[in-house]
Amino acid sequence: MLLPPANWLPQAPLELLQLDWLTNAGIEVAILRLDQIDPLISGNKWFKLTEHLKAADRAGAQGIISLGGAHSNHLHALAAAGKRLGFETVGLLRGHPQQTPTVEDLQAFGMQLHWLGYGGYRARHEPGFWEPWQAQFPNLHAVPEGGGGLAGALGCKALKEQVITQLNNLGWSDFHGWWLACGTGTTLAGLVLAEAGAHPVYGALAVPEDHGVAPQVEAIVQESGLAVADYAVFDASRGGFAKVDPVLLEFIESTERSSGVPLEPLYTGKALLALKQQVEAGRFEHGTRLIFVHTGGLQGRRGFSSCS
Repeated sequence: MLLPPANWLPQAPLELLQLDWLTNAGIEVAILRLDQIDPLISGNKWFKLTEHLKAADRAGAQGIISLGGAHSNHLHALAAAGKRLGFETVGLLRGHPQQTPTVEDLQAFGMQLHWLGYGGYRARHEPGFWEPWQAQFPNLHAVPEGGGGLAGALGCKALKEQVITQLNNLGWSDFHGWWLACGTGTTLAGLVLAEAGAHPVYGALAVPEDHGVAPQVEAIVQESGLAVADYAVFDASRGGFAKVDPVLLEFIESTERSSGVPLEPLYTGKALLALKQQVEAGRFEHGTRLIFVHTGGLQGRRGFSSCS
């Protein structure tokens, strides 16, 4: 049985984000602290896994096989869930064998690792990619990179309820939109499905636009049959995935000092900096209230010594 326990989706705190550049613009932001829901399986990864685990359980699978890089938050959460819930995990990794803090954790959690090289990893979207792996591991359920696809998005719909139940604690009766980092676009797609046009969802791309996040979101929305979708994406990659520069690092340091909220440079740091740029550009009117989703991933900070 791969089904999670009853407390699989603990409540994430929703709290006001106090920063000068928001106050000066008359913008209020509440941050959904998914980083605080679990010490290992934190962030949006809990939510993206739920429907995949249910599908694996229905198929009678004994575990999960999935993909990611040497700092992958998805594989880290998956391996931790496998260890905690007692199911087998296999990771197909981008590039060549290397030791990172994340990889060390994957091994400690019992995940079997296979390195695909870079060309082999690029082939993950090609027809027939999964066939040899499913032949080698017939008892495992294949999950897309990052826990993506419609199943991952459906699991993320629960984030809206996490926010709605806490609005009164902030003195809010409603809000005007969501802002979050996007790696595969799965969490954004889940919020788009949950909102069905009621509130816009803004995604800050942590990867370059040519990674195809927008088409992936559109494919999920179309597959779901949703009639009304209100979302937009903004380039926040700062030159490429995992590209880190002094401006970003300084912003993260000052923000953490001012707010007490820990960030990391691949997703949440880039997303919040992109929001600051849009606020200063006048995109949002005075009085706008936004929900910023802290998607977790703090374990990935260990790969950046200046952020640890």
